Amino acid sequence: MPVRPRFYRRTWEHSDATINEPPLDAPGHVPWWPQSTPAWHTNLFAIMVHVLGESTRHAGHADILREGLDGRTGLRAEHEKQIDEEARAAYRAKIEQAARAARTN
Repeated sequence: MPVRPRFYRRTWEHSDATINEPPLDAPGHVPWWPQSTPAWHTNLFAIMVHVLGESTRHAGHADILREGLDGRTGLRAEHEKQIDEEARAAYRAKIEQAARAARTN
């Protein structure tokens, strides 16, 4: 079996064990979250909800493509960053050119 499927299977098995063995209210923390974040000390259920939200937002990195095309960079307006419209237009043209080239090949 190629490396990626083996790695994916190990990750999947680890995730299943993590979800199935401890109770949903098992305490935990996320080491890379700032300690000042109220959720730093959290539980399995909260982490599962967080990961589900992140997974749906980033599934297939479709939002990265969307950000490159429409310029939106966040879930809420207060998190949006100003974009360079000229650079965005040039990037969009580059993507469209690549798509046209792929269609003709």
